Amino acid sequence: MSEANYEEFERYEEESEEDLSTLPAAFSEAVIWGTDWTVETINSQLSKGNIDLNPKFQRRDAWNEVDKSRLIESLILGIPVPPIILAEKKDHKGKYIVIDGKQRLLAIRQFCANEDSGFDKLKLKRLQFLDELNGKTIEEIEGDYTFVEYKDQLENQTLRTVVIKNWPNEEFLFTVFLRLNTGSKKLSPQELRQALHPGPFLDFLDDATAGSDTFLELLKNSEPDSRMRDVELALRFYAFKFNLESNTGNLKLFLDHTCNLLNDLWDEKEGEIRENFRELERAINLCMDIFGVSAFSRFDGKKYNNRFNRPLFEVLTFYLSDKEISMEVDKNKEEFRRDFENLSTHDKEFNDSIASSTKDLSRVEYRFNKVADIIETYTGFPVIKLSKTDGQLRRVMEE
Repeated sequence: MSEANYEEFERYEEESEEDLSTLPAAFSEAVIWGTDWTVETINSQLSKGNIDLNPKFQRRDAWNEVDKSRLIESLILGIPVPPIILAEKKDHKGKYIVIDGKQRLLAIRQFCANEDSGFDKLKLKRLQFLDELNGKTIEEIEGDYTFVEYKDQLENQTLRTVVIKNWPNEEFLFTVFLRLNTGSKKLSPQELRQALHPGPFLDFLDDATAGSDTFLELLKNSEPDSRMRDVELALRFYAFKFNLESNTGNLKLFLDHTCNLLNDLWDEKEGEIRENFRELERAINLCMDIFGVSAFSRFDGKKYNNRFNRPLFEVLTFYLSDKEISMEVDKNKEEFRRDFENLSTHDKEFNDSIASSTKDLSRVEYRFNKVADIIETYTGFPVIKLSKTDGQLRRVMEE
């Protein structure tokens, strides 16, 4: 069996502009201010913490050393680079959230940072035009009088910076963010969520997924996911575990509300939240044991497509994170896989519930309850099911 390729997730149950309620008037309320900051000014803003760029972002670095080095080379040579887009924080004038350009800012920070800054020092690598600078740090360039002009050229180079002030609401920023990231390598809105809803729960989720061998194996990564898909997946699990009843079909609001809820409940429920992450890892490992490289991908009656399906992840981790359920399913792994494949082969409504827009809560209800029906054949005890009443999902336990 070929290896799964989760570089391309299925597009089902993604956050999109459909989740937003941005009105045209919002664009006239916001103040869009364009300026040309020098690299020296940008680095000063970064070093002072005025631009929200934490050293821990390095573990989710999407650029390699060559990408970063080529950016520095472009800046030294005066080659135009895309603008940086920032949003001024509502509660801190002069402090900014990064909307677009985090990788460019991270490259500048790593090259210009002091040793005690907490940032990895960048040595230039595989430059195309300034190969005499290969292998050098900014201190080595500054310390050699034959190269010192390059440092001056870098620091004096301007970089177009767009600052959004007086933005009316989060939906407005997400609209801008999603419009900026419409290419083939779409960034995860989770990056912006981390900045807009900071708190102990999201800090924990970032740390826990980054240090999880289970998530590395799941996403076929050797390091924390640069697009924060691991954090997003874990957040979806917590949303259904802790906050299911607030799901109205608007995915963005569902996930945002879960962040705020668990940030607020952190002191009260820290132990439970941490234990739930271990249960999530156990559920993922059990699914990988049952389905191999095809875990969380759809079956078409003949084969698995080996593309990651978020709705399947939500429902399978919801149930298999329960210790009693996982123990019973673990005893019947082959049968569980067979029953899942039979369901996928013969139940068109189930396939529709995971293979098209899932914002309809009736489809969420259907896919959860069909998987619950399979599980009940092994447990010998009733399993939680969902009931959609008055436009809201509720948990029910049938006798």
